[in-house]
Amino acid sequence: MISKRSAFFLPVFTLTLIVACVSLRHATAQGFSSNVSVYATGLNNPRGLKFGPDGNLYVAEGGTGGTASTIGQCDQVQFPVGPYTGGYTARISKISANGVRTTVADGLPSSQTTAALGSLVSGVSDVAFVGNDLYALLAGAGCSHGLAETTNGILRVNADETTTLVADLSAFQKANPTANGIPNRDDFEPDGTWYSMIEVRGDLYAVEPNHQEIDRFSPATGQIQRVVDVSPSSNIWVGPTALTYHGNFFFGNLGPFPITPQTESAFKLTPSGQFKTWASGFTTVLGIAFDQQDRLYVLESMTAPGFPGPSQIGTGMIVRVEPSGATETIATGLSFPSAMTLGPDGALYVSNFGFGLPFPGVGQILRVTIP
Repeated sequence: MISKRSAFFLPVFTLTLIVACVSLRHATAQGFSSNVSVYATGLNNPRGLKFGPDGNLYVAEGGTGGTASTIGQCDQVQFPVGPYTGGYTARISKISANGVRTTVADGLPSSQTTAALGSLVSGVSDVAFVGNDLYALLAGAGCSHGLAETTNGILRVNADETTTLVADLSAFQKANPTANGIPNRDDFEPDGTWYSMIEVRGDLYAVEPNHQEIDRFSPATGQIQRVVDVSPSSNIWVGPTALTYHGNFFFGNLGPFPITPQTESAFKLTPSGQFKTWASGFTTVLGIAFDQQDRLYVLESMTAPGFPGPSQIGTGMIVRVEPSGATETIATGLSFPSAMTLGPDGALYVSNFGFGLPFPGVGQILRVTIP
């Protein structure tokens, strides 16, 4: 069986999937539920997204990978996931209120798996603001991702569109391994596959699903600290992905492949570092958010059984969980959505076609009106 976890996704993406995604990218809007509209287009593997203090939407983009290799220079990710190749094609975009995209920072690390795994791309995985300062979370950097003399970590985006590394998360992981991490050596990512980042009270919290951890970074002190080790045992892989804060931290999980529908959950994380199931019955959770009525929204990227492939196109959806625990599907027809945020207008914004496409311009941002 093909490895299930490493490189964050680990499906066998075929040429059929790529061709299908390209041919359907304009047609998928016909399959959306009536409350879904296309807000912006022309993005490269869009991932995490946040509204800034200026009212614009900022989007992390994985980029399109590259051809640089570090074979013989450092520990490599095992085949069929690796060896990775990399380039400097990731970026951060700003989307205006009328859907126009401009570049905030460009030329950032981006890497891709082997063709056997579909050349899956990682780059900038999320963004967050601390006051007026924009920060970015890197997932596509590091020697094990084909880019020597780079590291996964947190970047501060400067006013002149340059970036400054403020937290070396690759080094932190190597110096502070989780208790169990990945059961299978073939699944191990030396530099991690960081996925989600949020700001809470001036600190940044980042999630890494491969090693299974949530860590905190203080821009004020420069300190990195483990918040919780989510590796409960050597033979169970949780795969924490999306993170939000609503009085306590809450996170969703991806779960192993092949996909078994309704086997993933949303978890509550207490200040003591303990986590417990808050709501269950979800599939491949990659986004999570609360509204002002304490309702939880869960983004499910793929909901059909099996591995990612053409049959998963249009199966993504958003489920709402009421405080009573009752659930309702509020949006359908999404294709490989990778992140979600609640906008100041009360709508949900979703990165669509967010992974698996190592060529430019296919990614979308969708606007979902909440019923």
